[in-house]
Amino acid sequence: MRGLKIAAVSVMVTGALYGCSPKAEAPAQGAPPVTVAVPLKQQVRDWDEFTGRFEAVESVDVRARVGGYIQAVHFRDGQMVQRGQLLFTLDPRPAQAALAQAQAQVAQAQSQLSLARANLARSEALLASQAVSKAEYDSNKAAVDAAQANLAAGNAAVRNARLNLEYTRVTAPTSGRVSDRRVDPGNVIAGGSSAGDILTTIISGGPIHFVFDGSEAVLLKYLRQGGANQGAVVNVRLQDESTYKHTGRLDFSDNAVDTASGVIRLRAILPNADGFLRPGMFGSAQVAGAGAYDALLVPDSAIGTDQARRTVAVVNADGTVTNKAVQLGPIVQGLRVVRSGLAPTDRVIIAGLQRAAQPGSKVTPKNGKIEPVAGDASQAPVTQSAPASSASFANSLPAG
Repeated sequence: MRGLKIAAVSVMVTGALYGCSPKAEAPAQGAPPVTVAVPLKQQVRDWDEFTGRFEAVESVDVRARVGGYIQAVHFRDGQMVQRGQLLFTLDPRPAQAALAQAQAQVAQAQSQLSLARANLARSEALLASQAVSKAEYDSNKAAVDAAQANLAAGNAAVRNARLNLEYTRVTAPTSGRVSDRRVDPGNVIAGGSSAGDILTTIISGGPIHFVFDGSEAVLLKYLRQGGANQGAVVNVRLQDESTYKHTGRLDFSDNAVDTASGVIRLRAILPNADGFLRPGMFGSAQVAGAGAYDALLVPDSAIGTDQARRTVAVVNADGTVTNKAVQLGPIVQGLRVVRSGLAPTDRVIIAGLQRAAQPGSKVTPKNGKIEPVAGDASQAPVTQSAPASSASFANSLPAG
């Protein structure tokens, strides 16, 4: 009797277990929930990224145009100077003496010319009465010509001496910021040639150049987009900045590709009214592409990998999952540009992608929305040897 009771309990427990089994597996058999949204359609503009350095629009090594003894310095190291401002004074006395000597030679030449003209006048009067020979007349006429030439040479020597006296005052050849003085008063310097002593240097203020190298591939892209992209917008950030806050325009591309390195030199000009940007500073630049284009954007987290392909999981009308192979572009404010492989009406899985098992499996879609991430740090590129690519929304481009 006891054995029959145990068997009956056993059957009841087994029946209870079988009865509960379908309820326990129900969640596993249901379609997992995911969030889907259609791609964000927006006009974007591509940017090529480069590294380079700032250069002054004008940079001058100040040299004296004559040699001599440095008598005085008339500027403070590092100050702003104006074109024509006095910087150095050389001892003027040797130049003054040379000028006085040249002026004396001019007076002597004028006296010789007066005498020669008087002799020629007498010869002309006597030649009519044949009191002098034709040879003597010709000699007196040649003497007048020689005296005139000596006077012209003397006048040229005076002008040169005056220039040398003027050159004892070394003035700023351009406006800008002067460096420190390289020579102190009391030193004797050489001047008058490119091998002369450098007294100081001046770099121009105001606008400044940003110079960088572009690959041949970048040049070809710009040429095919219409010209060398002259006037394209260029945004620059310094090495301690996270955003591209300095804006200018491309104003020069070299006339040939360097055969040794395969790059071409490009240059932008940026306003620099406050003088904050200095020549030699390192920076990263973004050069704007030819024009804006319509693009589809999805969160970068929605991108999957299938061996060598990049894929996006989309949900069909019947709730099944399909992976689409896509060609990707740059990131714009946290969203990845999809260049091809995706339709504007595709419902992309933007959340719960890990719950969507294999392609062909069913999910329970919930509608969401794709929005850009304001102030996303992905707009700050990593410095690299080859130009990178990024993009921005077309309506967020800088003015100009």
